[in-house]
Amino acid sequence: MFDLPTDLAADLAPLSWLVGVWEGTGVIDYADHSFAGEFTHRVSFSHDGGDHLNYSASAWLHGDDGSRTPLVAEVGFWRLARPATSGDAGPGLLPRSDAASTRTADDVELLRNADGGFDIEVALVHADGVSELYLGQIKGPRIDIVTDAVVRPAGAKPYAAASRMYGLVDGHLLWAWDIAALGHELAPHASARLARVE
Repeated sequence: MFDLPTDLAADLAPLSWLVGVWEGTGVIDYADHSFAGEFTHRVSFSHDGGDHLNYSASAWLHGDDGSRTPLVAEVGFWRLARPATSGDAGPGLLPRSDAASTRTADDVELLRNADGGFDIEVALVHADGVSELYLGQIKGPRIDIVTDAVVRPAGAKPYAAASRMYGLVDGHLLWAWDIAALGHELAPHASARLARVE
């Protein structure tokens, strides 16, 4: 069991169960089965007082000799989807044009979608230069997101789309990641079971 943080912006209440550091193991097995193996995964969700969660993740492949080889790391931001207002900063470094008003739990409740969840936006950048924008929803302890855009450098390997599912099950963070890459259609790629370590 863990305590939910109480110092979050109201917009982050639906995402509050993610806050912390999670670590565990998972398996990789993709499309043509040209590679299959186990990996260790460490994921951190933190906040800095804003209306988003900061995200970072690193993974290491397990070698037969007990070695760990780093896999691609990723960083990003998770937030509820809502229209920007004059009380929000941006774009870029532009300050708010109106005084910021504190959003309340009642304001956030108005953002519920027709399914009873909340629409979310997740922006991720991988260490290999690939960027993903995911759209989806959080509904209680389950998150489903699908790429709306993938941007990759000219030298990156082919990578066209992805979907991810996260869920809180018996105090563990379970996730699954499907990708369309290397000329294959969207297919299961990796999954893991993580325990909260901080």
